[in-house]
Parts: sequence; C-alpha cells; structure tokens
Amino acid sequence: MQFAEMDFEAITNYSKLHAKPPGVFLQYGTAGFRTKAENLDHTMFCMGLLAVLRSKQTKATIGVMVTASHNPEEDNGVKLIDPLGEMLAPTWEDHATRLVNAEERELQHVLTDICKKEDVTLQQEAFIVIGRDTRPSSKKLSQSVTDGISVLGGQYHDYGLVTTPQLHYMVRCRNTDGIYGTATVQGYYEKLSNAFVELTKETNHQSRSRTALKIDCANGIGALKLKEMEPYLPKYFVMHRYNVGSKGKLNHLCGADFVKVHQKFPVGLEMKPGERCCSFDGDADRIVYFCEDAAECLCLLDGDKIATLISTFLKELLDKAGQTLTLAVIQTAYANGSSTRYLKETVKVPVHCVKTGVKHLHHKAQEFDIGVYFEANGHGTVVFSKAAEEKIRNQAKEEKDPQKREAAKMLENTIDLINQAVGDAISDMLVVEAILALKDFTIQEWDALYVDLPNRQLKVKVADRRVIDTTDAERRAVTPPGLQERIDRLTKQFQLARAFVRPSGTEDVVRVYAEANTQENADRLAHEVSLAVYHLAGGVGEPPTTEL
Repeated sequence: MQFAEMDFEAITNYSKLHAKPPGVFLQYGTAGFRTKAENLDHTMFCMGLLAVLRSKQTKATIGVMVTASHNPEEDNGVKLIDPLGEMLAPTWEDHATRLVNAEERELQHVLTDICKKEDVTLQQEAFIVIGRDTRPSSKKLSQSVTDGISVLGGQYHDYGLVTTPQLHYMVRCRNTDGIYGTATVQGYYEKLSNAFVELTKETNHQSRSRTALKIDCANGIGALKLKEMEPYLPKYFVMHRYNVGSKGKLNHLCGADFVKVHQKFPVGLEMKPGERCCSFDGDADRIVYFCEDAAECLCLLDGDKIATLISTFLKELLDKAGQTLTLAVIQTAYANGSSTRYLKETVKVPVHCVKTGVKHLHHKAQEFDIGVYFEANGHGTVVFSKAAEEKIRNQAKEEKDPQKREAAKMLENTIDLINQAVGDAISDMLVVEAILALKDFTIQEWDALYVDLPNRQLKVKVADRRVIDTTDAERRAVTPPGLQERIDRLTKQFQLARAFVRPSGTEDVVRVYAEANTQENADRLAHEVSLAVYHLAGGVGEPPTTEL
C-alpha cells in the first residue's frame, strides 16, 4: 500500500473550497447524513472521498445518493450504497462519521487510517454512480460529491435526477454484470413493466377492482419518474398523479410520511369514498395506500398491510407450485399486533421481530429463502436467496404439470417486479396493483383481511436519550430501573394492550408506542407510559399532557 498516491496537497486545497462549518457535528445513521442543506457542502465533499476508498476496497461500483427523503425541502442529506444495492456496511458508517467531523488538519490522518484499517489498495480503480432528488439544493451538493471523487482520481457517472431506489438498482446492475438488469433508467422501466405485463395479462381489466389509481407524489422525484415510466406500462393500468411539484413544497402536507404519521389525507388530492389512492415519500422509497371510508374518514393501509398482502400471495403461489422454500415476514416492534396475529394464525407464515431500522430488517430477511420485510411507515421489499431464485426459474422452465408451471412463472415474474435491493415505492406499487388485479380485490376487501388495533405514538423530551436501553428487539426496556415494571403494570389495565419505549436515533427524545382495543384506551396507555418515561428517564420541560 502506497500512501504517496493520495495527493494530500490537492485534497487540502479542495477541502478549503468545501470548508467544514463550525460547531456542526453529524452522525451517519440508517438514513446516512441529514441536516439543513446549507451545512452539507463539506459533508458531500467528504462522502465523495469516502466513496472512492470504499470502491477501491470492494473493487466494485459504489453509489452516492443526494436526498433527505421525507424531510422538509430545506433539508438535504447523503448516503452511500454498497455493491449489491444494499446499505453501507456498519464499520464504514463509523468511518463516514469520523471523516465528516474531522478538522481540516486531521483529514490526511483520518484518510490514511481508513486505508490502513480497511486494507485499501490505492492503485485499484474506483467507479462511483451519483443520483439526486428534486430539492433546490441537490444539484450543487452533488457537484461537491464529484469534487471529492475527482481529487482522489475516481471515475464517476452522474445519473442526475433519479429516485433513491433507482440508484440502488443501478449499483446492483453494474456489480452483477447485467444479470439483475440494465443499468439505465430505461432498463429499470423495461424490467418492471415487462414483469407487470406478464403477471397481469390474464386478469380481467374491466373488473370492478380495476378503477384508476390516484398517486400522491409528495411534490418529489416520484412524480417525474412515474411520468417517464407511463409509456412503458400497459394501457389498462390507469394512474393519475397529484402533488407533482408544480405548485406545492416537497413533503409539505403530503407524502407517505405525512399520511402515516398524521393519519390525514394529503392536500391537493380530490377523492371520493372507495377510490384507491397511494402516497410516495420525497425520494420514492416508501409507499402507503389509503382510501376514504363511508364516514369520509381516512382508511390507511400501511407497510403492515402491504407485507400481509404480498406474503399471502407468495405463500399461495408456493403452495400451488409445490415448492417447500422457507418464507418469513420480518417486522419491527411498531408493527400492529393485529397484523402479527393474522400472519401467524391465518396465513401461517413465521413472523420475526427485529430492531427498528431497515438494515436490521434486510439482514434478517436474508436468512430465509424468501424474506418479506416492511416497516409500518411503508418502506420495505422482498428478498429471494440465490438458491430460491434458481429453483423458481428452473421450475418455470421445466415443470411438466401445467398448474405448477403457471404458479412458478407467476413467482418468477414477481421476482422480476420486485426491487430486492431496497424499498421502492414504484416497484411496491406495481406489486400491490398486480396482486389486487389477480385476486380481483377492491381496496376495501384488502383492508378487511384484518382490522388494525387502535394505536398511538408519542415522544418525550429527555436530558439524555442514552439512559434508555432496550432488549428483545426494542420491545422491553432494561434501563432506567423500574420503567419496564411500570409499563407492564399499565399495560395490564387495558384489553389487547401492548406498549414499548425506545430512544430516538437522532435526538434527545424517547419514542412511545401503545396499542389497545379502543382508540381511547390506546391514547390513555400512551399518555401514562410517556409520564412514566418523563419521571423515570429524566424528562425535560413540562410533563406530557393528554392533549394529542
């Protein structure tokens, strides 16, 4: 390893052009780095440097996505994408945090240290792909990334405006010699639309469940990409796009996060009872469905409902094909108790609970032949093991029994319709639409598979979130002493009740989740638990009130 190949004089000169803002400390988390856009120029430059080192170490293409997803428009962020389109390895998250927070005089030492620890061969070529969302700050910030790449001698391709899942797809395609697909936006559209057509060609396109789909695009990149994709999709799939970015602000009073958290309809979308609608988030990696019920209230079908629909469909096809592959659903503690019960008792699919965060879900899902994972917020996908994929594709080709062969072909098309690299609103939407068409389900019939338990989420400000430590996939608190015992006593006072607390990953707040047989009881339980957190875990400010 020769450190002479890093031109530290050039790095220092470029670094001065992207000066570190004073007093800003950033932590690389599940979502990468996120903060106000004006504080990110230096971070972007450093992520360009780090992407080159990661590419050299893995001898593979690495992705850099400039986005802050469902955050407000004035924020921005960046995350690195590993070779198979997955999230950055945890040790490299630590390197990212160290590099971004290093003072200019420490930059050389930190870069050298990363190379030593990770055994980076500097002579190795590096190739990076870059993408960005539609925020006003994104173009300039992505140019800061390219400065970092160039100063370390990396090569890059800038895809410009793409959804986050599209860039994950590009990275995976480039590192699998095209086996996963063609690494262009057109290749993405063709792969998904061909699979969708194959899967839905036998359905009755005039059926009552085939009304148009209304899509709230959160005034984000999803609007642009759906418009580009429309010519590739069959005429019988009718979609109407709303909140396309021409008037409203990104994620403001619209988008998947707004609909899920506030349980409200997005602005800018006219709807009638029973119409099928969905919302993307700002970078199109989350999706939730919803409709208006007879009482003109929001009926939400979140990630739990999507996971249930997909896993039920996959299990039926596996049974028809006579396949004995292992299928499991991965959830977090936020999954509604009714969904867990329905999956275990009715669908008879194993359910596993892991810590909050996509990386934990994705990792657990990879332990099975087929792993379905969704967070309640609508971020999720399905992963197929290499062996499972080969078995299914072989059966689709060679099976003599026509019914089994047909089921295997449908499984094969489902594999091609799913973006296995990451949660993808466009891909997940097409999977849901295909299943609803094949089952001839209305959105109401889908929703009626099980009834969600009423729930409430609250947060409590504390002096130091680290006083809360959890176990059992964050479902039980270990510290502070007495808190879990108090939660257990409170939970026993209500029917079908469950509650847990967990520290936020980004701010000094503790998140509280409660569910029970009625909304009133869920609200009361959440309030009582938040009071317990306030008193036992060092709450700051006024005690929580019952006003929600």
